[in-house]
Amino acid sequence: MDNNRQLTPAEQRRKEVFDAKCEEMYEKGYTKSDLTFSVTKANMYAVIIMLPFLIGFMVWFFVVNLNRLSFHYGLIDFLILIVCMVLLTIIHELIHGITWAAFANRHFKSIEFGVVWKMLTPYCTCSDTLTKLQYIIGAAMPTIIVGIIPAIIAIYCNHFLLFLVFWVLIAGGGGDALIILKILQHRSKGKECVYLDHPYECGVVVFEKDS
Repeated sequence: MDNNRQLTPAEQRRKEVFDAKCEEMYEKGYTKSDLTFSVTKANMYAVIIMLPFLIGFMVWFFVVNLNRLSFHYGLIDFLILIVCMVLLTIIHELIHGITWAAFANRHFKSIEFGVVWKMLTPYCTCSDTLTKLQYIIGAAMPTIIVGIIPAIIAIYCNHFLLFLVFWVLIAGGGGDALIILKILQHRSKGKECVYLDHPYECGVVVFEKDS
């Protein structure tokens, strides 16, 4: 965790809500474990964790379309590609919010969107506690919907430019994959476990108790 980074006003406000929630959970008998990364480390490890998938999808495209490859694209096509990436990145975060809001006690009142401008990293965060499965579904859903599924469709439609858009969006899901992996690797210390987004780092904390 990067304790030296100066928090933005929005992060400071979320931290105050987060601290109050932690105190509430402590009073209920829960203990807390930190499952977070700094934004810098998350961006670095996300590339590493997604690399096998990115290589696999690229090989998949060329194997399927080896005898019918076509790369006749112009400047307008690449401008459209950039616009699509920006719009789909926004949709990626919206899908996080919609999915977590469906599970959260306060629904969309628990959801907040923003951008870490220093890292050019958009985010969606949920201020309600969620179960393990609920959090993982919300974390994975955007990469599945705007990355994996449309990339497979683009492969079999032999449209490399569209495939490239969705391929990049699969790469963009690396941070989410990293958090999911961290959650799955965590050995629970109690029978009851709930997960809460960290207010300014990538990842969650888990609250656990025996009964």
